[in-house]
Amino acid sequence: MTGPVWITATPPATDGELHIGHLAGPYVAADMLSRYLRADGTPVRFTTGTSDHDSSVEVRSLRVGRKPDEVAAGYREAIAADWLSSGVEFDEIVHPGASTAFVGWLRELYARMAAEGLLVPRTRLLPHCASCERWLHGAHVTGNCPHCDAPGSGGMCHECARPNDCGDLLDARCARCGGEARARRCRRLYLPLEPFRERLAEFWDDGAGMPPRLVALCRRLAEDGLPELAVSHPGEWGVPVPVEGFPEQRVDACFEAAALHLYGYAFDRRAEPGHTVHFCGFGHAFCHAVLLPVLMFTRGLKLPQDFVVNEPYVLDARDAEGEPPVWALDLLAEHGSDTLRRHVLRERPTARRTAFSHEELRRTRAELDATWNRWLSRLFAAVREECGGVVPDAEPGGAGWPTLLRRLERAAEDLREAYGPLALDPRRAVAVLDEAVRCAADFADVNAHLHDRDRGRAPTTGGDERPRALAAQLAVAAALTAWARPVMPEGADRLAAALGVTPGGPVTAAALCAPRPGSRLAPPSGPVFGF
Repeated sequence: MTGPVWITATPPATDGELHIGHLAGPYVAADMLSRYLRADGTPVRFTTGTSDHDSSVEVRSLRVGRKPDEVAAGYREAIAADWLSSGVEFDEIVHPGASTAFVGWLRELYARMAAEGLLVPRTRLLPHCASCERWLHGAHVTGNCPHCDAPGSGGMCHECARPNDCGDLLDARCARCGGEARARRCRRLYLPLEPFRERLAEFWDDGAGMPPRLVALCRRLAEDGLPELAVSHPGEWGVPVPVEGFPEQRVDACFEAAALHLYGYAFDRRAEPGHTVHFCGFGHAFCHAVLLPVLMFTRGLKLPQDFVVNEPYVLDARDAEGEPPVWALDLLAEHGSDTLRRHVLRERPTARRTAFSHEELRRTRAELDATWNRWLSRLFAAVREECGGVVPDAEPGGAGWPTLLRRLERAAEDLREAYGPLALDPRRAVAVLDEAVRCAADFADVNAHLHDRDRGRAPTTGGDERPRALAAQLAVAAALTAWARPVMPEGADRLAAALGVTPGGPVTAAALCAPRPGSRLAPPSGPVFGF
């Protein structure tokens, strides 16, 4: 039995709310793919979690004077609200800080790997702050990456995506007090990756769809020698290490995040996925492309996988009006999920960094009103004035309809390609949808002359064509309830309710079918897409 398509998205750390960069990265794009596949009849399991035991959570707790579990719990709730408001719908969200079942499963996995000799003790240098009397790991220590010299924290460099052992950070300092960090010898558990070289190389070369930058990262790792990855650290926050001899150490958050994905799919309760697609920012690529496959190997799993990797969405630069970036929930409340989803998919930093701009977001909202909503409001008004608000009993037609139909049929094929996992391209999907709506609006303007508005009736010449032109536009609108739903589900569902059709059908040319003749339309009082 072949299992579903498994879609994963990087679990965010619960040290803060989601910002628009998170939505522009893995979450909305992964949800777009999930919605497209489900509508096409493909079984999907879409999973993520929250990185509750990330060191950044403890750092935040120390700064605000609260317990780490309180910080994690509060932001877990906020993140869940952000996902819900933005229309990102998961099948499974694993919360390590609130799941005793996951913690037990993780400890069992960890202990088994240690018993099999896959985790080994090593004594190496680890930064320590004498003033804070604290070992420094992850977000507790800042410095420069030993591989690319970029400023960052311990554990994983978000610039070059390569791991560091904290002790080899350049100019290491305590993140809490800013004092100089002194390297001291510390015995921890490590996962040597070199024994997995051949299997990883085969995985990277065969069946793993990777963007070029991720391919280059994996090649550099292999050329330099795969590292031994620290998977434990001394501390008080996190899952206790279930290995004798390490009583005051915790499981590393990166290891936990990779294991979280395996737990979220629940391999013990369902068939292995037929295909896997991982969504992540480049800074988290090591976890998805190296550590997660290794954990799969240890469990006898080898899956065909693709990777959808985004670059950073720059948030620290102010736009032309000097407005600072704001949190996702604020933007959702101001602009709505349709506008925000469409914007981040069109501006998504796929191959290069892009910068967020309030003005560009407002322009996106204006574009929806000027094209999509303007055309739909005029269409609903025409049906109300000319047909009594019911769908005309006419075959789609009108001046230029055969040409428009051919273009729309090609648009359906272009959308299937842009939405599909093999050539996923959110920007292209938005562009195709926009062009389809513009073509429909142009068709409406051309055929408006068939109606004699002065006398309130159809003229003798072309009188049979006017209802057909309206039916044609209604067919396009009905198609958008399926075609646009992966991008703007809220507006697509609102449009389906107005037309009296079922939303979320397959993205195909067959969706170009007007509602049942004689059915009464129920247009919304406000805009269909956005607000």
